[in-house]
Amino acid sequence: MRSYEELVAEAQAAEVDGWGFGFLDGRATEERPPWGYAGLLARRLAQVGSALDLDTGGGEVLNEAATLPPRMAVTEAWPPNAEHARALVGPRGVEVHETDTERLPFSDNSFELVSARHPVVPPWREIERVLQPGGRYFAQHVGPASAFELIEFFLGPLPEARRGRDPRREAADAEAAGLQVLDLRTARLRMEFFDIGAVVWILRKCVWWVPDFTVERYEDKLRSLDAVIRREGVFVAHSTRHLIECAPVTPEG
Repeated sequence: MRSYEELVAEAQAAEVDGWGFGFLDGRATEERPPWGYAGLLARRLAQVGSALDLDTGGGEVLNEAATLPPRMAVTEAWPPNAEHARALVGPRGVEVHETDTERLPFSDNSFELVSARHPVVPPWREIERVLQPGGRYFAQHVGPASAFELIEFFLGPLPEARRGRDPRREAADAEAAGLQVLDLRTARLRMEFFDIGAVVWILRKCVWWVPDFTVERYEDKLRSLDAVIRREGVFVAHSTRHLIECAPVTPEG
């Protein structure tokens, strides 16, 4: 394995815009959820006339779909990602809306389908508002304590944060906003990091994991983790995901 300094320098110089993870090829792995979200989403997109993808990143997951509906819109808060989405899916006729507010820039009953892969915070009342009667919210969310073995290596125990993103609580919030939960599935998935460069890169990309992360600030922790990886061959963590599908509650006649 190359030296700590070489691996860290390479990771610091690497691009982190967009939502691709090619830098990690051969240096980190993450088990995928059993349901195959991208494929399920692609089939749904081919069957509707209008759809909205929330927190789309650079549009990478959306772009995997061979067929998009006649009206396809996305939202993204981080300007570099929004610019990436314009370049990637804009040529396919996708509306890219750069917004960092919970209020969605669309009129009521605008979309047959609202989707999201790993939304920051699902805006349930806004989702219910922009869905057409009979429409669907279909998404894969990050679950509780995801990657916390790695996060807590740097930040120490986070008992309160571990309770966030609970799928049952999110389902209750969706129902409180006027949605009916049709499906809810969960998965706990193995993550493996094979060199310290992979760790540095993922912490630069997923900035919410260790919000004050810099190589200089966490050099002691990084060198300690580098020693673990060299000794054990891998650092193991676990991600959590849940698949959720909701529909607007139909008023009783």
